[in-house]
Amino acid sequence: MGENLAPQENRRRHVLENIHRGNKQPCIVMGILNVTPDSFHSESRRTELEDCIKRGLEIWDYGANWLDIGGESTRPGAEPVDVKEELKRVIPVIKSLKQVKPEGLISIDTRRAKVAREAINAGADMVNDVSGLSDPEMMNVVLETGCAVCIMHMQGEPEKMQNEPEYTDCVQEVSNYLFKKAQELIDKGHPKELIIIDPGIGFGKLLEHNIDLMRNIDKLKNSNFSTLLGVSRKSMIGQITGKSKTEDRLAGTLATSAFAFYNQIDIIRVHDIDENIDLMKVLSILG
Repeated sequence: MGENLAPQENRRRHVLENIHRGNKQPCIVMGILNVTPDSFHSESRRTELEDCIKRGLEIWDYGANWLDIGGESTRPGAEPVDVKEELKRVIPVIKSLKQVKPEGLISIDTRRAKVAREAINAGADMVNDVSGLSDPEMMNVVLETGCAVCIMHMQGEPEKMQNEPEYTDCVQEVSNYLFKKAQELIDKGHPKELIIIDPGIGFGKLLEHNIDLMRNIDKLKNSNFSTLLGVSRKSMIGQITGKSKTEDRLAGTLATSAFAFYNQIDIIRVHDIDENIDLMKVLSILG
């Protein structure tokens, strides 16, 4: 039956099938491809086109459903990248990967509407906006292209977001923000099933805020929006384990992935694809 559908309808169905994990299924895995020289985990950095293509294909081959491509580091203290530079980094990678594997699902990790639009035109299927659609033009891009979107919460800007972030009630404030932005999209005609929400672990949040959000993740899950959790090798894990180097945080990352599995998170965004896929395979059998 699928063969009789128009290509764009097949594509839409493929995207939808890879947003919500379904009952008792393993979390959908999104692999990280940083086309940057300064992302916080040095082993994730790629700068040469051929190396980016090789890594992107590896991520898919390991079993990741999504490839999340970003051209600007948003680690704490990172300075903004010029839009032209960001485009120069990501668009050739997206186009090249789509030529090699047209069916591969790509998310563009950006907070710039211009980058998002050009990435969608180049073949990306989702916008992963760490600034949570704070730019009205980004919302227009999503509405006009009909793409999937991940709305992430971030307090402040990357350069200063970890300088004493404050909340009266972190769980309530983050949830309210995400629900409000998602509802704005729905009210303007965007399908709910194409919307994903992400609490933004580590983005303008202290350890206590991150723990509070994860312990109360049901607040997001009970909204019936698909949810994404990105904790891979982040400082939260380092603070809990005492591991200051990101390369020593794999075990802690796998613990958060197991947490995501048991809390029915739909998508996990990770650096280490093979290990997380193995984890999901075992957990899905053991329950």
